[in-house]
Amino acid sequence: MSAEPPITGDDLLRVLATLANPHRLRVVAALARERAYVSRLARELGISRALLQVHLRKLTAAGLVTARLELSEDGRAMKYYEVNPFVFTLTPGIIMRAAETLTPPEGPGKERG
Repeated sequence: MSAEPPITGDDLLRVLATLANPHRLRVVAALARERAYVSRLARELGISRALLQVHLRKLTAAGLVTARLELSEDGRAMKYYEVNPFVFTLTPGIIMRAAETLTPPEGPGKERG
C-alpha cells in the first residue's frame, strides 16, 4: 500500500484558499451529504446559480469537486456535482515541507495573493 505523495506548497495554498470561503464550505458540506445539480444546490444554499457556478469552478480547479453530465428521465443533460474524497493533515512539519516547494513570487519584493 503506497502513501500519498506529499502535497506541494502551491497545491496546499490552492486548497486552503479555496476552502477559506463560507459559500464554498457550505457547497462542500451540501455535496458531502448528496450529489446535486446546480439549480437544486443553488436553491438549497440560497444563492444565485451564477454565484454558485463561480464557486463550483474554484472547487473543481482545486480538485475538491467533480462534475459529471447525465441524462435525466426526460432526456435533458444535467450536470451533477459531487465531492471528491479528500483528507488533508496539517502539522508544522507538513507545512514546512510544503513551503519548501512553493513557486517563488514573480519579481523582487512581490508577495503572493
